[in-house]
Order: sequence, then C-alpha cells, then structure tokens
Amino acid sequence: MRASRLLSLLLLLQTRGRMTAPELAEELEVSVRTVYRDVEALSSAGVPVYADRGPAGGYQLLDGYRTRLNGLTVAEASSLFLAGLPGPAAELGLAEVAANAELKLLAALPPEPRSHAARMRERFLLDVPGWYRSADDVPHLSEVSEAVWEQRPLLMTYRRWGKQEVERVVHPYGLVLKGGSWYMVAAPPGASPRTYRVARVLTVRTLPGHFDPPPDFELGQFWKAYAAEFRERMYTATAQIKLAPGMEELLSYTMGADVVAAALADGTASDTAPDAEGWRTLTVPVESLTYARWLLLRMGASVEVLGPPELRALMAESVAELGKMYGGIPA
Repeated sequence: MRASRLLSLLLLLQTRGRMTAPELAEELEVSVRTVYRDVEALSSAGVPVYADRGPAGGYQLLDGYRTRLNGLTVAEASSLFLAGLPGPAAELGLAEVAANAELKLLAALPPEPRSHAARMRERFLLDVPGWYRSADDVPHLSEVSEAVWEQRPLLMTYRRWGKQEVERVVHPYGLVLKGGSWYMVAAPPGASPRTYRVARVLTVRTLPGHFDPPPDFELGQFWKAYAAEFRERMYTATAQIKLAPGMEELLSYTMGADVVAAALADGTASDTAPDAEGWRTLTVPVESLTYARWLLLRMGASVEVLGPPELRALMAESVAELGKMYGGIPA
C-alpha cells in the first residue's frame, strides 16, 4: 500500500510540478504528517525531491528528473483502451494521433499489462449513438475543436430550433459528446455560457484574438447542471397511468428508464404496489400532453391513462379514429 502511495506521490510531482504538503495530502487522502514521512522516504531512496520554503513554496523534483515507471496496474492499463473511441477521435481529426498514442502506450507496457490491454481492445467495443439513430453530421467539428483548444473566438451561422438561422460571435469553452451528438459549450462575449449543437453550425470562421474562460468555469460541472436544468424544462406536465402486469420494461423502453424509475421511487408503496390483478398506478413526467399521447399509444392496451382529463380525452380521440380506420376489417 505504501509503495503504491510513494509512486503516486512521485508521479504527482512529476506531472504537476511544485505542490505543497496539504495539496499532496488531499490528493493522496492521507495526513500532512504522512506526506512528510513519504517525501523523506523518497529522498532516502535517491529521488531528487526538495522543498522550497515560504508562501509560494512546496515540494518539487530536480529539474530534468523523470521516472520511467508508469505505475499502471493490469486493470488500469486495460481500462485505458476502453477510453479510446475511434469514431469521436476521427471526428475531431485525431484518429492518427490517437492510434499512435495507443501504439506507444502498448509498447511501453510490461508484457502482462500489454496482453490484458490487447484482449480488452479485442473483446469490448463502445458504440456511442443510441439504437435506431445515426451520429450527427458535423462537418465543422474540427474547426470548432481547434478553436476550443486554442481559445480563439468563432463567428458562426447557427440554425436554431424552428430552422431560424442566426449569426453570432462566441467564445468556445469546451465540447461534449452526448448520445452520439456533439455539443459546444460557448458564450457570446460578456454573456453566460450556453450549449450549441455542433450539427446545427452551418458556417464557421475562426477570428483573430484570444479569450480566457471565466476562472470559475469547469466543463464537467457546467454540463451536469445544464443536464439537470434541461430535464426540468423538458418535462412540463405529468400523466397518471395504470400499467399492466409485467410491462415495466416496455414502459421504460418507451418513456425512458430514468422516468419510470423516478415514478416508482416518488410514489408511496401503496401508490405503486400492484393491485389484485397486478396493475400498477404511476405518475410519470411528460414533455407535453400531445407527445405523451403519441408515446402511450405505442403501449396499446397495456396502459390506461387516468389523468389529466385532457390527456385521457386525447387518447380517446385517437382510439376512436383508429376504430373508424379498422372497424370495417372482418374479424
């Protein structure tokens, strides 16, 4: 355990440069006193680590010192090859770079981790887009990604929902791949960041100059908050339904597993428990009553809409139209 921690400390100093004892303690999840002992152990083993005193001080390695140890376990080395997504790398213009990096990593690994990593690549595949849909066509992704990397402003023509086209200057902060679609997190100068679907970028031109993202901006935190807010905005209504026995999986496929799981969790045991015939009563969030009608009609007689009355009326109207359409067919 200690050997692994010493190696982690060494690699932290090698990759990040000067770090204080409290920073190292936080990263390694140990006490500051343990960091002092570990640094002394590394120094005794011949690792050229030294300390600078003062407010800007900390531990660091002698300039030019590098260890050849990578510290990767078999499982860690293997997992890296699941992170290599050939499709997204190619879309970003990094297919050759990613392939070369993978080759170099394989060559640097000892025999056992190398064989495990090769088997991982042969036996596991990540296919990002969902079923029955293709990935977005993103002809301008490489220009956008280059601007993100170099922190350069972009002038773009963007097609909004409803096919309205707008032209605007944005500062691209980052890119997110979600469900096979690329999203750019960007902000017009002086405004808050928002998301743009890269497939809707019609034209793009990199502008001269340079920008710095806000010091408190963090892409992962922004996307998590945006996804939660989007979910709240998307579900504008609820529907009360009775679900036939054994139809939970079909309802999850139709309306989304997270929606059904939330409905089961939010209701009390008496609300969601099956009745004498096995039917469950659930309250599920929906985007709109019209869209809910379309989804629930796919369930056929496996679901009964109890409310709201407007949705029940929409279902009855659709069923009546279907009855007229198919009523003349012989039994």
